[in-house]
Order: sequence, then C-alpha cells, then structure tokens
Amino acid sequence: MDRPYALPAKSLTDTDGNEFNLVTSTKKPVTLVFFGYTNCPDVCPTVMADVASALTKLDESVRKQVQLLFITTDPARDSGPVIRKYLDRFDPSFVGLTGSLASIKDIAKAVGVPVEGMQKLPSGGYEVGHGAQVIGFGANDKANVLWLSNAAIGDLAHDFGKLVADNQ
Repeated sequence: MDRPYALPAKSLTDTDGNEFNLVTSTKKPVTLVFFGYTNCPDVCPTVMADVASALTKLDESVRKQVQLLFITTDPARDSGPVIRKYLDRFDPSFVGLTGSLASIKDIAKAVGVPVEGMQKLPSGGYEVGHGAQVIGFGANDKANVLWLSNAAIGDLAHDFGKLVADNQ
C-alpha cells in the first residue's frame, strides 16, 4: 500500500465486556484485523478458518507474536458471548470486539474497509455487507499489507511469519 493505514486509537468492548483500545490494548508486534459477523453465511467463517489454519503452520514462538482482532459488523446480534463462542471454533486466542455500529463503521472507514450495514433477505432475516480483507498491522500500528478473502493458506502463513520477523 502506498500510504499505510493507521490503526485508530479507539476503544470497543471485548467479549468479556471490558474496554479494549485498538492501539494500547494490543500487546503483540503483529495485529491482524478482520471485520465480520457471526451469522455470515460464507466469507467470514472461511476467512477465520484460513487465518487459524495459517497460524497453526507457524512455529509457536512466531505464532505467539500475532493477535487477531475480529470486529463485528453486526453488533445488534453479536453480543460478547455470541462472538466468543464463534471465535472459539477457530482459535480461542482470537479477540472479539463489539460496540456501536457508528463506532465500528468509523474504525472500518479509517482502515479502508467498507461496512454497508443490514441488507434484508427474502426470508425476513438480513445479511451485513462488509469488506472481507484481513489487514496486518505492525508494532508501529501501521498497516502495510492486507489479504483478500481468497488468499491461499500457505501464502498467509508465509506472510504472517514475515510480518512478525519485520516487527521484532
């Protein structure tokens, strides 16, 4: 990316109900950020499974230096416990965050992720339109890399390892 995105120093609420600041609460050299929702029918679970799988391919010492933040785009349905149960299926170390839709949209916009909000379905339910990229932030809270939802697991693992190495 020509101009790296800066992770905004905004706070959301983690799955335990505690305040979580995107800058000061992230303690690892590499932070991966993904916006999605637990009722997503296809892209979100695929991306979460791919990231979790890629992380398992890294040495434990490297893996421990990566933190994934899952920020819900559907705070009306995604309470802390709902997000926690969803993320535990992929990796219990993943951090789930929620807040007001306005706050979430502001954060998403700051890092170049579109969040469109609810789109009604004929069934009466709804989907939430959102960008499906995973954004990689280094120790300086700047993102120089993002992965699209179709990135290969081997490529993710390689890139995550390189991002850790570059942020020692």
